[in-house]
Amino acid sequence: MSIDLRNTNSACASILVETWRRLGLATVVICPGSRSTPLTIAFVQASGIEAISILDERSAAFFALGIAKQTGNPVAVVVTSGTAGVNCYPAVVEARESRVPLMVLTADRPPELRHCHSGQTIDQLKLFGSYPNWQAELALPSLDISTLRYLRQTAIYAWERALYPVPGVVHLNIPFRDPLAPISDGSNFESIASQLEREDFFAGIVKVSGAIAQLYATTPESRFPTPALDEWMQTPKGIIIAGIAQPQNPREYCGAIAQLAKTVKFPVLAEGLSPARNYAELNPYLISTYDLILRQPQLAEKLKPEVAIQIGELPTSKELRGWLDRAQPQRWVVDPGDQNLDPLHGKTTHLRICVEQLAQIYSAEPKLPSDYLQLWCDLEAKVRGVVDRAIANLNQPFEGKAAWILSQILSPGTPLFIANSMPVRDVEFFWMPSNSGVRPFVNRGANGIDGTLSTALGIAHQNQSSVMLTGDLALLHDTNGFLIGKKFKGHLTIVLINNNGGGIFEMLPISQFEPPFEEFFATPQDIDFACLCQTYGVEHELIVTWEDLQQRLNSLPTSGIRVLEFKTNRKADARWRQETLAKFVEGIGSW
Repeated sequence: MSIDLRNTNSACASILVETWRRLGLATVVICPGSRSTPLTIAFVQASGIEAISILDERSAAFFALGIAKQTGNPVAVVVTSGTAGVNCYPAVVEARESRVPLMVLTADRPPELRHCHSGQTIDQLKLFGSYPNWQAELALPSLDISTLRYLRQTAIYAWERALYPVPGVVHLNIPFRDPLAPISDGSNFESIASQLEREDFFAGIVKVSGAIAQLYATTPESRFPTPALDEWMQTPKGIIIAGIAQPQNPREYCGAIAQLAKTVKFPVLAEGLSPARNYAELNPYLISTYDLILRQPQLAEKLKPEVAIQIGELPTSKELRGWLDRAQPQRWVVDPGDQNLDPLHGKTTHLRICVEQLAQIYSAEPKLPSDYLQLWCDLEAKVRGVVDRAIANLNQPFEGKAAWILSQILSPGTPLFIANSMPVRDVEFFWMPSNSGVRPFVNRGANGIDGTLSTALGIAHQNQSSVMLTGDLALLHDTNGFLIGKKFKGHLTIVLINNNGGGIFEMLPISQFEPPFEEFFATPQDIDFACLCQTYGVEHELIVTWEDLQQRLNSLPTSGIRVLEFKTNRKADARWRQETLAKFVEGIGSW
């Protein structure tokens, strides 16, 4: 790409874009607006960068978030001045909490047009508070060579801060004066063009991700606390907790957890939102039914651990969290990030290292299996069988069975986005271990239901045919995501559990208070999803039987968006959970 010298704005914008292109930027999501014109033109002209136009800024930011989740590379979002940037805030929060690399580029008016009611102008400095890894306002465009060097190096630094030392959000506020369109502003470009040519302006830019990643990932063994190794090897009653995770190389990640488990001979309590359940062949000590097991008080007491190795974030299970809180084991949190991952405030030490690195430096001879480990494995085998038989024989509409079916039927490696509220909990309850390599994706940073459809489309964009599991309220919260359909490349099947309201609230004590429960908590919307899908040109099918659902999921299409709607009764679903989960607990009471 040559620098666009039609005016000062276009020259500066093209330097930013070309710098990011050389660093590895592959995708930019652009929302319409006037003040952002120079950036839009520069990105559209850049070869090798996919520029995607999306109307709604909130949807655009979540779509970019989804792409960044599945690629691991920063994605840029371009918005105009005013409230446009504010609409990106939920995605910024989620990206920060989920550690996803995102660059938000907000165009702005120059300083002389601020604070004077010039129109579409708000205070955009530090717009996203403390959530970005780094934020700055760029200098006004100028053809001074020192300014152009500043733009180049600032663009490099922004890219690095989106990735390292922990992936997250970078916000650049970029002011432009008129003219915004690439028309002459009267500047003389001959002198600056010759300087840029003499300097070979972009020659020093290289893709830094590999080198810097290696630098940050190098953790000498001397920095790893050896007391941890000794304690793990000497403790017979220890557990490994494989929490929520979305690694770029799930097999390597799961293999590292399995290697650790085989060495220390600890059971691995694997969250349904972890890929560990989908690489079960790697790990003989995988435990998927811990939530049910820990509901039995005698077993919970007998299984109290002395040591817990927590990989990443804690699972969703309240039973597990309550048990850990009561047991107060020595806990080691294995995670390379800089965040506090202990909401229980226990006896915790953070090991700022990834589990893959840990597996490389931890080369102790394996211990002998303990009776404690054997008890966990025996319980898993029995309870897993009870659960699977009960769900298999269930013919009535129960929303939790959808997660169970998905765990068995999806093609190897299928990306699966799971919406918050009940779907994530049903996955934890009912997801069967397998060797499918299904890749779970979630927005569990802030745990919101906003942007779920847009995120799922971002994950599926130019990817393997993907699936989304969602409830009706989460889908309705982001229907503007359907507008992405015309720009979307790939396929997304949406398994919609329509229980006409917020099913998770049925599990809370407030459900016994009517009024105000239905109107203010369950919030049924009574939407005809067939008509809604028709409005957006999206394929829709009402699924009546479990056999129909399995048939539709056996082979996914290669393009487009389709909704498979399955209707359930949320009150009946809640009763089933309350009654049946208790029966599962009774079934293991004799151990």
